[in-house]
Amino acid sequence: MSPQIEVGRNAGEVSSPGEARVKRATRIRWLVLAIALVATAALLATGIWSRVRAGKTLRAETSQVAVTAVSVVSPKQTAPAQEIILPGNVQPFISSPIYARTNGYLKSWYADIGAHVKAGQLLAVIDAPEVDQQLAQSLSNLNTAKANLALAEITKNRYQGLIKTNAVSQQDVDNAVGSYNANQAIVEADAANVKELQALQSFEKIYAPFDGVVTARNTDIGDLINSGSAGGVKTDLFHIAQPGTLRVYVNVPEEYSQGVKVGMTANLALAEFPGRTFQGKLVRTADAINVTTRTLLIEVDVDNPMGTLLTGSYAEVHLQVPTQSSTYLLPVNTLIFRSEGLHVAIIKGGKVVLTTVTPGHDFGDQIEIVAGLHADDQVIINPPDSIVAGQQVQIVQATLPGDAK
Repeated sequence: MSPQIEVGRNAGEVSSPGEARVKRATRIRWLVLAIALVATAALLATGIWSRVRAGKTLRAETSQVAVTAVSVVSPKQTAPAQEIILPGNVQPFISSPIYARTNGYLKSWYADIGAHVKAGQLLAVIDAPEVDQQLAQSLSNLNTAKANLALAEITKNRYQGLIKTNAVSQQDVDNAVGSYNANQAIVEADAANVKELQALQSFEKIYAPFDGVVTARNTDIGDLINSGSAGGVKTDLFHIAQPGTLRVYVNVPEEYSQGVKVGMTANLALAEFPGRTFQGKLVRTADAINVTTRTLLIEVDVDNPMGTLLTGSYAEVHLQVPTQSSTYLLPVNTLIFRSEGLHVAIIKGGKVVLTTVTPGHDFGDQIEIVAGLHADDQVIINPPDSIVAGQQVQIVQATLPGDAK
């Protein structure tokens, strides 16, 4: 061994090159091991964190999916004067069937359907020879009775003159006076019979009772006319209507009966006049609710001087009826029908509240709610059948009054 190496060992200051290499290798191995451990820890921490974050996301998504998504709508408050549209039956102001008052055969007629007639105008003539013959016989009987009365009067006057000279007895005078009185009564009876038959003869001519339009003619020349005096079915000869003013009868539902008043204006719309309305006036009501239909019958009069509107037409009557309390309109697909009654689902604090409501008028796609709602309520559209009170929900779409559909 060389002296230099010995000196280094004794002094502790000098190492051999081999030992230095060993130490460096050892340090490198520990450094690599530390780096590997750190990398492994980082990978473990990253994986654990990813799993934790994925779990939180999954739980959040699961919770979100578990909450029912709903669309809501706010109730639309109706105006103080609400328009209601009701069916109306258009009738003439005066309408009358024309019957015969005597039996016979129709000799002629002078007015057909659509004819405008005046009061007193001749419509038809009935041939009744039996009545004519009876009248002729009654006139003969009346003339005979008048002749007998004249003779009885002469006899009475003569006897009353002779009684003054006692040329006849009082009994003869009384007989003459009694015969005169009896013949006078016979004359009066025959005269009454003649007047009756003259009246029957006048019924052979049918006259229009008022100005109007002939809407039906139910007979023709040669038809047998039955007045119904013998118990048969009466013959309806003509129908006459006066269309200058029309009566429109409307049945108003009971809930609106307090809002309709005499004097209010009504507008009529008819299918044959698209885009055009006719104004009328409410002139009277029945002042009673029909127990069968639960409606109030009202009459609206409409001027029709030119005959534009035809009698018997169907009309839609628009009435502006004041409402007594605030009401709301909802789409019909918000209603929930259950055994407990009619409900709607309202959202309060993110949870469902089932509210009982009282329906009013049904407008088809919308329904009137007269009780149970407030203006700021959020009502669920198309609520599922399984919805219950207290259920957590999430609003995905809200429709406010006035939004465009």
